Amino acid sequence: MRFRLPLSTFLFTETPNKARPLLHFPLSHLRTLTLISYPMAAEISAEDLAKYGFDRPEMNTASLAFTVDPPLDRHVFLCYKSVADWPPKVENSETDLLPKKFSGAIRGRKNDMKVKTRLTICEADEKVDFLDGDVLIFPELIKYRGLKDEDVDSFVDEVLVNGKPWASGVGEALTAGFVFVCAHASRDKRCGVCGPILIDKFNEEIQSAGLHNQVIVSACSHIGGHKYAGNVIIFATDSEAKVVGDWYGYVTPDDVAELLAASFERKEIVDRLWRGRMGLSKDAAEENMVIPGKKEKQEEIKEKPLENGSQEIKEKPLENGSQEIKEKPLENGSQEIKEKPLENGSQEIKEKPLENGSQELKENAFTCCQGADGISCCRDETPATNGVIENAKPKEAPEVQGKQACVSLPAWLGKWDHSDILMAAAVVGAVATVAVAYSHYKRSG
Repeated sequence: MRFRLPLSTFLFTETPNKARPLLHFPLSHLRTLTLISYPMAAEISAEDLAKYGFDRPEMNTASLAFTVDPPLDRHVFLCYKSVADWPPKVENSETDLLPKKFSGAIRGRKNDMKVKTRLTICEADEKVDFLDGDVLIFPELIKYRGLKDEDVDSFVDEVLVNGKPWASGVGEALTAGFVFVCAHASRDKRCGVCGPILIDKFNEEIQSAGLHNQVIVSACSHIGGHKYAGNVIIFATDSEAKVVGDWYGYVTPDDVAELLAASFERKEIVDRLWRGRMGLSKDAAEENMVIPGKKEKQEEIKEKPLENGSQEIKEKPLENGSQEIKEKPLENGSQEIKEKPLENGSQEIKEKPLENGSQELKENAFTCCQGADGISCCRDETPATNGVIENAKPKEAPEVQGKQACVSLPAWLGKWDHSDILMAAAVVGAVATVAVAYSHYKRSG
């Protein structure tokens, strides 16, 4: 015997009071049943599967990142009838007044809302406690029950525009994770083929992973990007316990287990299928240089320096920058002074210190010596302005009082030691004395 019984029958819902099963069907009977978790999945023909399913030629041909258009900060779901009942544009249908009026009210007040808000229709299903007119709001994780046509304007004004509790209803906290799969067959055949199969697979994997009381799966209307079918939105909490809504495209049944584990266990995203995130714009993601929710990407930023940026300063010295000063001395800079003395610079003074503060003075400089007839051998003793001591060059001494003056001496004389200069001066003085004495002797004779 073959039963068409959704696996979602065995999902549990959390209420503020206690966890309770939605249907009291004994799980032990699972072994005796052939389960079809989503009826529409059984109605897909082999021809449609080949043409519109997961092996269609356009699969995986486009880049997915940041294809959520327009970006949104808040996602509102209206539970309304079943997928089979939805016209192609259920939000504008003349025969479906509640979705049309709700959509129109949100569009009409969008400039009054503090955050960008999007409306999507999801399937009403009493097995998961989604009834006609129920409104789900993310990331607030609030459900309001039984919205009526006549209450739409007050609901939008009070809850979505002013952020207040709805006066006509009580908000209920949503405690489960949620998976919404686009299965809007009347809008696009690709979603109509891929969506039901994915819903079937999600429910199967939820049972296998033991998440039957933690994750709820629902069909939803068009969310944009038919060519990316299967399209999936997953609401979960990230590693910081914040509610996030991640969009995925090109999802196949083989990806379902990985998506569940990444979203609800590892708190990551599956980046090859990732289309974007509620509340995150492309500009913000590029500014942070990270795809959100993926730990590997964040660690990669920390561990792999950027070619040009502050991280590179920490991990990899720049060719020309402050970090290079710390780890690689510059050819001309303060660090080189510490580790590699300059050929011509202040470091040379540090490496070859002088008794009087100037290396060049120690080797070449000397004091003025008074010679005969007021002749002096004065040299410049002052180092260069920039701390570079040039080879001292003889020059004329400044004028002084009286007949005393400094004259220019040969450069070779500058290479003598101080004692040699004094000795030479003494010899010259002695010779001069003898000459003067001899001159007087000749005159007196």
